[in-house]
Amino acid sequence: MPAQLRSQRLNQATHAPHERLDTLVKSYAPFNNRENFSHFVVAQYRFQLQLQPLYRDPRLIALIPDLSARCRAEQARQDLIDLGVAPPATEPGELHDLPVAAALGWIFVSEGSKLGAAFLIKRAEALGLSETFGARHLGEPEGGRAEGWKRFIRMLDGLPLSEDENAEAESAAIAAFERFSELLRQAYAHVALA
Repeated sequence: MPAQLRSQRLNQATHAPHERLDTLVKSYAPFNNRENFSHFVVAQYRFQLQLQPLYRDPRLIALIPDLSARCRAEQARQDLIDLGVAPPATEPGELHDLPVAAALGWIFVSEGSKLGAAFLIKRAEALGLSETFGARHLGEPEGGRAEGWKRFIRMLDGLPLSEDENAEAESAAIAAFERFSELLRQAYAHVALA
């Protein structure tokens, strides 16, 4: 049997935290109304802010030339302004100087979420939001969702990483799902759920 590709291993390793996150998102009903959605965007903004140092890391840009353009922190910030929400203060980045393999695990989760955003943008449109107002961070990336993801996966699967580095990437990807889940819980902490 051929060895699993790194992207397949990462998908497998993150299956359970991904499922838990999906359940958590649904429990907050972010697409019921704009107010609920704004809390979702706060979590997205804080997550993207924390990843910003990775999207600007020269070691990673050497592997993914368009990496800095892929970060969605600014789009999420603009979305909050559109929604009448003051963007939270900039937080200290916890993700400075990560080993490359770990950094790629975090980026894998962020980039993968763009595929799911294709469905979420349709739900946001029902709230009167769009890729140019209130839901920019869910918009179609330049060059298309599928093509950007395929390019990223080809690079990721082609990298010569050791078994320890593969494990590091998997742990980091799991940590990314857990971090976003925590940011989501914080964003909805004072919201009375229906």
